[in-house]
Amino acid sequence: MREHGSATVKSRISGSSSAGGSSSGSGGGVLLAALGVLAFSFSFPATDWALDGGHGLGPWTVTGLRGVLAGLLALGCLRAGRVPVPERRHWRGLAAVALGCVVGFPLLTTFALQTAGSAHSAVVIGVLPLATAVVSAARNRTRLSPWFWGAALAGAAVVAAFALQQNHGRPTGADLCLLAALLVCAVGYAEGGRLARSMPGWQVIGWGVVAALPLTALAAAVALAVEPVGLSVHSVVGLGYLAAVSQFGGFVVWYRGMAAIGVPRASQLQLAQPLLTLLWSVLLLGERLPLSALVAAVLVLGCIATTQRAGAAARPVAPAVSTGEPAVSNGGRQS
Repeated sequence: MREHGSATVKSRISGSSSAGGSSSGSGGGVLLAALGVLAFSFSFPATDWALDGGHGLGPWTVTGLRGVLAGLLALGCLRAGRVPVPERRHWRGLAAVALGCVVGFPLLTTFALQTAGSAHSAVVIGVLPLATAVVSAARNRTRLSPWFWGAALAGAAVVAAFALQQNHGRPTGADLCLLAALLVCAVGYAEGGRLARSMPGWQVIGWGVVAALPLTALAAAVALAVEPVGLSVHSVVGLGYLAAVSQFGGFVVWYRGMAAIGVPRASQLQLAQPLLTLLWSVLLLGERLPLSALVAAVLVLGCIATTQRAGAAARPVAPAVSTGEPAVSNGGRQS
């Protein structure tokens, strides 16, 4: 990596723009992150299809098989691209991606969806952007503007209130699973976004799902032996989407987008994800969408616009201190 004279203080925050802050690069990053949000918005309905109301696949089977299929797909892509094994300094981050995004979040949300509908479960997505921004800011010692935090909190509150209103404001037993899923996924997102500044995003999730293969393969083998297996069009299509898109393809564009525009800014785009999930729940699952969704949508879009502007004001709390890990300049390179 080239050194830039005496400019030893490099921005290590994830809220900066990529490609030296060019508007075109930032716009491309927003588009990629938005495509990731769109892909993830189908995950809850797809999980519901895979479970098929208790007549499809079991929760452990869904989690294990989606991880195994995604891992095999990623392994094939990595081998075809002759991608070398990541450097040792990246292993801890990849472990966080594997445990948070490949194992923890899918398993916990699948359990939650057994007793809570897609609309209620969408509350975890409403608070996820805020949790991701907090983890990223703490990890990178970033100070975000009051406007950013105010808009993020407001957007998360709107989405959470709307999702909870679908269940008449009463928390369910699935909420503990959703809370745990939120925490582990936020860590996986933040670490994945950080890694995507120094390696292509598709390799980040690729190595993440490959690293999780021993756990997902074991879970799938045990689950197939003890859980009932009901194969239907819905269960097969749902599982296929979860493996190919939710677990791998969506992360490719999502991590690349986060590397381009920063974790805090990209994470705020996810404020629209619960509303998209509710829309797909209506179209695919036949759930009823109340008129209050229109009001929530306008408020959320306003919060997203505010965080996109305020995210540019992010700055490090203190100059970066050498930790043996090269600093990333210009947002990191993407291939």
